[in-house]
Amino acid sequence: MVFKKMLGALGVGGPSVDTVLSNPNTRPGLPLTGQVNLTGGKNDVELAHITLGLVTRIEVDSPHGGDHSTVGEFHRTAVAGRTKLAAGQQLSIPFQVDMPWETPVTDVYGQRLHGMTMGLRTEVAIDRAIDKGDLDHVAVHPLPVQERILEAFSRLGFRFKGADLEYGRLHGVHQSLPFYQEIEFYPGPQYAHGISEVELTFVANPQTVEVVLEFDKRGGMFVGGHDAYGRYTVPHSHADTADWAQVVDGWVRQAVEARQTFFASRGGFAGMGGHGKSHGHGGHRGGGMGGMVAGAALGVAGGMIAGEMIEEAFEDDGGDFGDFGE
Repeated sequence: MVFKKMLGALGVGGPSVDTVLSNPNTRPGLPLTGQVNLTGGKNDVELAHITLGLVTRIEVDSPHGGDHSTVGEFHRTAVAGRTKLAAGQQLSIPFQVDMPWETPVTDVYGQRLHGMTMGLRTEVAIDRAIDKGDLDHVAVHPLPVQERILEAFSRLGFRFKGADLEYGRLHGVHQSLPFYQEIEFYPGPQYAHGISEVELTFVANPQTVEVVLEFDKRGGMFVGGHDAYGRYTVPHSHADTADWAQVVDGWVRQAVEARQTFFASRGGFAGMGGHGKSHGHGGHRGGGMGGMVAGAALGVAGGMIAGEMIEEAFEDDGGDFGDFGE
């Protein structure tokens, strides 16, 4: 997708910017490439810098109670420092944005996860005048291990409920970003007697993916419901070597059958229980239930709907772009 915008903050007759992505589809850890095309205005100018930022919507707990969503920038890449742009000059600057390994997933099998938005923002500065430009839509697809696990939940009958980003930390899990993604499922029929909901979180790094599960367990006649937690470390190299439906079934059955937080995983992957969540000012929000969507030939349980364009998704934020940055 392409956007072209007169840099209004830099004055009438100023330069315009047209940012073009080579391909808006990417994965965590992979580069996002393109070029920033500048056209000079009526006068010669010297640009102080050109910077690109990844922007997304995050759920934050209010210190006074309740929660709200805000749009924040969480990763920045410098495209150019001081650059002279003559009147009417056309200048094209290539860029590469290396996606953080913990970048949340927005699209699965070509379908947008309901509740997820992601954009690339172009910032151009001349002296003290800064124009943050528009947003270019970015689609972040899962890593192979993440895709296999999501597919396994689908095969086991889990139904997608919603996804969001929570501002906060996972206990015992190394995070470089100050938020984490929750992908929520309703249980398959064979598990519905024991759990009412599952929240899945991926925290990836170059070698492995941490898989964190939170199970909302149903209560009985004399026993109240409670949460159970599981944490599993999965190497990227195991993406195509495991029976993922069997592995995930083992994880879920441990949560259903255990009388206390479980500490072991199945299938040879390191696991430990009781990760806990520290929200700081972050909160918890459940997404709305979606319909069923066929994902590729394998089929993935749905609720993943084609998302709104990023401009529409963010249009009600009134330009309130905070920084969740590194």
